[in-house]
Amino acid sequence: MTAQDPTKPAGDKPSVRMITVPADRAGQRLDNFLLGQLKGAPRSLVYKLVRSGQVRVNGGRAKAERKLEAGDEVRIPPVRLTEEGDKAGPPEAFMRRLEQAIVFEDARLLALNKPTGVASHGGSGITFGAIETLRALRPGQTLELVHRLDRDTSGLLIVAKKRSALSELQALLREDHGSGIRKRYLTLLAGRMPDGVMTVDAPLHVGLRQGGERHVQVNAIGKESISHFRVLERKGGHSYCEVRIETGRTHQIRVHAQHLGHPVAGDDKYGDPAVNKRLREQIGLKRLFLHAASLEFALDDGKSPYVLSAPLADELVEALDRLR
Repeated sequence: MTAQDPTKPAGDKPSVRMITVPADRAGQRLDNFLLGQLKGAPRSLVYKLVRSGQVRVNGGRAKAERKLEAGDEVRIPPVRLTEEGDKAGPPEAFMRRLEQAIVFEDARLLALNKPTGVASHGGSGITFGAIETLRALRPGQTLELVHRLDRDTSGLLIVAKKRSALSELQALLREDHGSGIRKRYLTLLAGRMPDGVMTVDAPLHVGLRQGGERHVQVNAIGKESISHFRVLERKGGHSYCEVRIETGRTHQIRVHAQHLGHPVAGDDKYGDPAVNKRLREQIGLKRLFLHAASLEFALDDGKSPYVLSAPLADELVEALDRLR
């Protein structure tokens, strides 16, 4: 769905709306709240409205990541979604691909084995991410991302089907040191890692390069970030590892692996170009070797345990098999 510039009237001009945040939306980020109010508006437009000050919270400007409180008054400017946009949707083949990638579903949530190259959500030139495509598959259903995965990382992506499940899962994610949700990743690291568990406790800072590209680095001014790496198998002079993370920072595993001196294989941003080229030629590895393999948590105050898993993508299994 496309959106017309809200400053240009067309047809019946929409008007400013003042929305009072209900109790069940307390704690939700402003950008996600707006996406729920402006059905079909691309995320890039939502960010533009917030940055320009057209969206106000309690009469003042606010950032997209602001957590709303019950009773907050949100000013939503006039936005007209075009009829032409209403007809546009994700390609049928892409919708079927994501539908087949659903690995678990119940009344409260669904788990997607997200393919590499698929963004968690649209924006920054991406029209349809995983959540927009799932909403197109399930019109009329309430579907909200619980967390995000890097575009190039494959694996488990959790989507809440009920607001109560979203609130409970996000509360678990906020618990100290990963005690609420246990996350396990599989990765191939360049070089030979030592035996045992290697823990990286190094703060990460997100910066912007020229052109707006995000780049993360270990920096004392960054946020606390903790990752645990353990070798499962050594193959071809490299290390197939599991990683458990206690925090969920942007590019955390990739930057911590680089910090160890054993970058993730196939990582074009933080990896070793010579190693990546060699692995591409020898075993056909053309993507980032990082996969969100399992998530463990419990809802209903610990009464309803979930153990969710997503099998390693075929191309990663085949690359491992070729590694000697």
